[in-house]
Amino acid sequence: MQVNPQQLKLSIGRTLLRLMPLILMGVLTLATFWLVQKNTPPEKPTIERIRLHEPDYTIKDGVLSALNELGATKYRILGAKVTHYDADASIDILAPRMRLFQADKAPVTVRSDTGHLDGDLTILDLFDNATIFRPAQDATPTQAATLRMLASSNYFKVLINDDIIETNRPVTLQQGMSIMSSTEGGVFNNVEQSMVLTGKVKGRIERAPRSTQ
Repeated sequence: MQVNPQQLKLSIGRTLLRLMPLILMGVLTLATFWLVQKNTPPEKPTIERIRLHEPDYTIKDGVLSALNELGATKYRILGAKVTHYDADASIDILAPRMRLFQADKAPVTVRSDTGHLDGDLTILDLFDNATIFRPAQDATPTQAATLRMLASSNYFKVLINDDIIETNRPVTLQQGMSIMSSTEGGVFNNVEQSMVLTGKVKGRIERAPRSTQ
């Protein structure tokens, strides 16, 4: 049987025309897959992703200090163990102790069992047996005498730039012989060195000795 070249060409052409939509779809699919692969960053292995939050250094008896605009110490954070994470620059602190300084006022000390400092050095979270302590202070020409103050909770958040310490957990406040408590937390203002309890508050208020009034 003799094959007509012209008929063969026509047959192949018709076949190609019928297959053209499938060919175009295949080409578009391959092109889309190539673009996605090109623009998707390679996924890190699971082990490597886990390592991103591994500490890059640890310091025993670490100290972090910051100065105010006059060059005096604004605050100092100490810890029995300081662990820094490179992934977000945050810091875990074992037995953190923070001292807040105000001119002509007694320094305030905040401490707890564990703590976490964010990478921007703006928020210090204090967990378990957290306390705020301000010692008694004698009267000065510019300020009245103050009684010893101790606030206790299982959590405090220190807003470093705002000079504020707050909690939404149950808190107990002792000032002199007075003792107050709240189940809804409170806010300590380091500039004024005073604390306001929020929510329902109960306790007892004792009159301060005449020498400290």
